[in-house]
Amino acid sequence: MPKRIKLGVFPLGRAAVAFGFVLAIAGCGETPLEQSVLGAGGGALGAAVLDVDTTTGALVGALANVAYCQRHPDEC
Repeated sequence: MPKRIKLGVFPLGRAAVAFGFVLAIAGCGETPLEQSVLGAGGGALGAAVLDVDTTTGALVGALANVAYCQRHPDEC
């Protein structure tokens, strides 16, 4: 019997849910502080769903959200 092929480290369903959480939470906030807090929440939630380090997820989410909102202020 052939072995099953793994397409990635994370199941696709969990990754899709994490991505949805991040998109739903990130991208908001009027000030850089608000943007970093909301981005950190989205990153931590996404990391928790993917079962990876939530501290790193929060840091990446905060930095990404602030960077995006500073580059595209009309969309935040």
